[in-house]
Amino acid sequence: MDGQSCGGATHNSLKIGLVGPLPPPSGGMANQTLQLASLLRSEGVDVETIQVNAPYKPAWAARLKGVRALFRMLPYLGALWSAAGRVQVFHVMANSGWSWHLFAAPAIWIARLRGKPVVINYRGGEADAFLSRSRRAVGASLARADALIVPSGFLEAVFGKYGFAARVVPNIINLERFSHAPAAAGAGPRLLVARNLEPIYDNATALRAFALVRAVHPLASLVIAGSGPQRAELEALARELGVADGVTFTGRVDNHAMAQLYRNADMMLNCSLVDNMPNSVLESLACGVPVVSTNVGGVPYLVEDGRTALLVPAAAPEQMAQAVLRLCAEPALAASLREAGLRQVQQYTWHNVRPRLLDVYRSVMSPT
Repeated sequence: MDGQSCGGATHNSLKIGLVGPLPPPSGGMANQTLQLASLLRSEGVDVETIQVNAPYKPAWAARLKGVRALFRMLPYLGALWSAAGRVQVFHVMANSGWSWHLFAAPAIWIARLRGKPVVINYRGGEADAFLSRSRRAVGASLARADALIVPSGFLEAVFGKYGFAARVVPNIINLERFSHAPAAAGAGPRLLVARNLEPIYDNATALRAFALVRAVHPLASLVIAGSGPQRAELEALARELGVADGVTFTGRVDNHAMAQLYRNADMMLNCSLVDNMPNSVLESLACGVPVVSTNVGGVPYLVEDGRTALLVPAAAPEQMAQAVLRLCAEPALAASLREAGLRQVQQYTWHNVRPRLLDVYRSVMSPT
């Protein structure tokens, strides 16, 4: 830690209010918030987290649908106001929909009222649809933010389409945790899905593709690592397709345990219908696992078809199955994707992302 200046403060004296979700449950944004707090602290930065998904107090408030948001909102607003008296910069992890209106927008307005710069770190894959509906409301808040950062060129282009300038600061992958350590071969191809069980991730396509793969490779297996409201529906679909004996639903898996699931897989399937910069794709690359993904949203900004992954249209189980079978039949292609992916993911290390993020903090603390 070199103690470089950041807008008049050294990194060692920098105080950041990091606003975002924290596990549980484990998810892309919650994991990134937790990881960023840890990495900044390792640099000597004083980080105060303001959790947007804190447990309801009292606990019974969680059962009061329609009003329970108030039991989370009021303590959240109080925590923001209090933190503003201690921090130098707010860093807000933001998403679309009600998450924006309930958590990101209030953080911007409170920061403005308390005279503190605020960095909005937008991460949602549904930005285009959200901005097309809510541009005026979002713009009213964003105009009062000091910087907008996004993890991908895809989101940079989406915000640019609506007249908002954004800077790209990529997601961070922990290459100490997610690293290539080849496991012993299985009896058949071992497929992994690492997304929550929600409609946006279209896990039904993964199951249908798996059924087609299993017709060729009867000993193939599929692990679906995630939790969500569609579990019963997806389990029923697996039974209907006749592949339930080859499918494992793990439920919620924390970030530490995911690394071993990747290493035990031969391929990772990402079937999302919309997406931004899925950590599961980057984590797979870091673990040396070839990726077959839908060609949606920010995914083609992240990987290149035929070089670092195989990309197929959304909601096309036949084409996803064909891509999987191609990798089974062409081990040289699988090896090529693996090697290119391992090189590609190096740009997402903290060592490479840190200067870009600290430069954002520097710019909002010392505006020209």
